[in-house]
Order: sequence, then structure tokens, then C-alpha cells
Amino acid sequence: MGLPLRITYNDTDHVYQINTAPISKATTELEILLNGEKITLQKDIRGAWIQQGEGPLIDPELAQALGRSVSLRFRM
Repeated sequence: MGLPLRITYNDTDHVYQINTAPISKATTELEILLNGEKITLQKDIRGAWIQQGEGPLIDPELAQALGRSVSLRFRM
């Protein structure tokens, strides 16, 4: 979608790019390119971001941090 974004999780920098467009307050699923790997995040009933679909498994807390980062950036 745009420029690569960075997030630091557990003292490790990760580069990600958002492949979902457009993003609004009603968005509940995000497709993210994390370190070159396609990751799909989905917001559950409680509002937490969890990993869905295929792709490399990531730490659930990293998935939550990525979802929060996107939510804050786009004021979701």
C-alpha cells in the first residue's frame, strides 16, 4: 500500500507493509507483508488481533502489536 513501516518487538526490529486498502474503522481483517512474508490478521469479538490463514506463524503478542500499530496509525 505504501512505504515500509517499522515496529520493534522484544528488542527486534520488524519491517512491515500494509496490503489492505482502504482501511476504515470497520476494517476487521488486515493483510500485512512482514519481513517479506504474507501475514493475515483478524480482529476477534473482544477486539484483539489474531493471526489467521496460512503463512509463517508469528508470536500472538507480535500479531497483537502489529494490529495495534495499524489501528493507531489509521485511527481505527
